[in-house]
Amino acid sequence: MHIRIVLLAATALSMAPAAFAQEDRLSALEKRLAAQDERIAQLEALVATQATMLDQKAPPAPVPTLPAPATAPVAAASATPASTASTASGDFRIPGLDVSGDMRVRQEWNFVDGRDRSRTAVRARVRATYAVSDHFAVGTQIATGDPDDPNSTDVTLGNFVDDFAVSLDQAWIRYTNGGLTAYAGKFPQVFQRTDMLWDGDVSPQGVALAYGADLGGPRVDARGLYFVIDEAAVARDSDMLGGQLALSAPLGSDFKAGLTGSYYHYRLGSVAGADAGDFRGNLIAGGRYLSDYHLIEGIGTLNWKGASERWPVSFTADYVRNLGAAVSGDTAFNLELAAGRTAKPGDWKVAYNYSEVEVDSVLAAFSHDNIDLSTNYKLHGVGINYVPAPHLQLDLLWYHYRQLDQAFPGIGQSNDWLDRIRLAFMVSF
Repeated sequence: MHIRIVLLAATALSMAPAAFAQEDRLSALEKRLAAQDERIAQLEALVATQATMLDQKAPPAPVPTLPAPATAPVAAASATPASTASTASGDFRIPGLDVSGDMRVRQEWNFVDGRDRSRTAVRARVRATYAVSDHFAVGTQIATGDPDDPNSTDVTLGNFVDDFAVSLDQAWIRYTNGGLTAYAGKFPQVFQRTDMLWDGDVSPQGVALAYGADLGGPRVDARGLYFVIDEAAVARDSDMLGGQLALSAPLGSDFKAGLTGSYYHYRLGSVAGADAGDFRGNLIAGGRYLSDYHLIEGIGTLNWKGASERWPVSFTADYVRNLGAAVSGDTAFNLELAAGRTAKPGDWKVAYNYSEVEVDSVLAAFSHDNIDLSTNYKLHGVGINYVPAPHLQLDLLWYHYRQLDQAFPGIGQSNDWLDRIRLAFMVSF
């Protein structure tokens, strides 16, 4: 009996170390499995994060812009919804590339005794900007319209369904550094403007510089442009050298005022590249412009946003005088009062303007073409704009105008008041 007890005890003692070793191995395995599970969880989280980053569209590279121009008069209204700057979402994107555009369909009615007319016009534009580096970018714009007409990209529907003419409307290189912006090529307008002097579709070609600086409240902007108009092999080239200085400053928490002075010196040596649409309403002698065009311009603005965020009120006055005019018709002015905005869905804007433009006060080749009198007219204009949804805008415009000075009968048809109504629907992206 005693022998059996001794044998059982010895057997138990010999098995105890093996049991303890087994537990140690199991504990080690459990720790390794726990560590592997933790590592797998970390890897899965990293993969999920990378997949989310790849699926998301990177925000577009910031594109430096010039200071906002003064509101264009209703007579030359070509308002673009604020949503135009938005980029449509998608899975494919090239870093540094920003693409946008717009499509407009417009119905127009002209009321003239004995020759009323209506027409439908279409405009389509696509523009792209690519940031080459932090300072350099290149850009283009393709647009419909007659490539020989710098004032309009509209195409009238008709001609037995002929295809639309499309051309390269802009091609430029831009350099930015702080407050400095420089353009070379055929680029967007750099000057603060109204359409009385510069149509919104005119893209200058040559070189331009703009510099802006904030002065602790007031802001100063200086701009310069060398505009190549017509290059000639034998005669002197036609060009323009222009400069502008703009000052804006707050007058209180709700008021802001601006004052801009400009000078444009045209040297029209060659007109070989001009056609009837370029001479338009200016006086011609011997196939050339009768007047020189040395224009001084002053633009004053007042803005008040105290009434409502959606109903800011603005007043713009634009005055131009041609120091090189060969006739007394050397002065033009435009006054505009507007209320509202076109920034968000549900926004409304209404505006009224009055203009008087004498026959050689502006170079008609680059002024607006919203009525069939490019100079020598007086005009009342009313505009209503509505944004029904993002990327959409409706415009209703009414122009009531007539010839200003009957001493120049070749410029207008008669002294009767004429009316033009336009209803436009525009989609932007």
